Amino acid sequence: MNFAFSEEQEELRRSVRRFIEDKSPMTEVRRLMETAEGFDAAVWEQMASQLGLQALTIPEEYGGAGFGYVELTVVLEEMGAALVCAPFFSTVALAANALLSSGDEGAKKDLLPGIASGETIATLAYTEESGRWDIDGVTLSATRDGAGWRLDGHKMFVIDGHVANLVLVAARTPSGVSLFAVTGDASGLERTPLATMDQTRKQARLDFAGVPARLIGEEGLAAAALGKTLDLAAVALAAEQVGGAQRCLDMAVEYAKTRIQFGRPIGSFQAIKHKCADMLLEVESAKSAAYYAGWAAAEDSDELPVVASLAKSYCSEAYFHAAAENIQIHGGIGFTWEHDAHLYFKRAKSSELLLGDPTYHRELLAQRIGI
Repeated sequence: MNFAFSEEQEELRRSVRRFIEDKSPMTEVRRLMETAEGFDAAVWEQMASQLGLQALTIPEEYGGAGFGYVELTVVLEEMGAALVCAPFFSTVALAANALLSSGDEGAKKDLLPGIASGETIATLAYTEESGRWDIDGVTLSATRDGAGWRLDGHKMFVIDGHVANLVLVAARTPSGVSLFAVTGDASGLERTPLATMDQTRKQARLDFAGVPARLIGEEGLAAAALGKTLDLAAVALAAEQVGGAQRCLDMAVEYAKTRIQFGRPIGSFQAIKHKCADMLLEVESAKSAAYYAGWAAAEDSDELPVVASLAKSYCSEAYFHAAAENIQIHGGIGFTWEHDAHLYFKRAKSSELLLGDPTYHRELLAQRIGI
């Protein structure tokens, strides 16, 4: 089995990198993170029309490009390296995967083409006040209302929940956990942006008061589909984390080469050498974990649940360590607002907690392999 990227995949990487360098330099990231929306609608449209990124992993029958998860891994690695401010992760890694895993052909035909074209910004509303990512943490209630459903309760930490025009909601019915679709302007839905440490990835609180909703899939049988969705999202997030960790390593090494102290580059000091060597080892190991998980997702392998938790736990810690060491190697300037190191540190910490922290995923991994 060859796990190297193909020439086509490397060309995709180069195309995405050029696009990001042109449309989302760090000056633009800093501008967008100060806005309420958190993204540029024109660039979002160009992602879809020029590169087809939103359509990448959506099957052709639903208006997508029909590529696999390895290609998505490539794209997300580049986005993570640049801290791209866009509702891409919420729309593609969360919402689109939830629809694809639901088994609801009607919903897929109705909703996926809008995601593929870039017209629909979507997200998955899963966590609540407890912040739990397991199925028992879902308590928002869904009740029948004639031929439809109504939702009551609230969701917390919903990525891009304040701008999404399609919200997929995990809710509990008398039969169990189910998945519902809600439009962003639905009556009874109140969306409140949250103040977050990581300003490059916006989150919101969603309050539901008798909000009309469409059932996706079968009532009470969404647990398996949601579980797979979260595994796929964990793989996607691991790819993002690898991109960010690599960028932190590159920043640290470049600074160590050029910063002169006591008449010599600080990279010549053994303490700095050791820091950079440890970072390199962790970043390369994280890449191996993320790439293997991407392959497992692309092949829909039975290994996916195991390698998803493995990749998420390892890549989370590798990214956070790389971001922290990057600040240390930069010294005083690394602690300033003007330097970009703190932006990666904040993204690393928020990503570490998103979808469950490393401790949660190690416990999940132990359960899944029968320990």
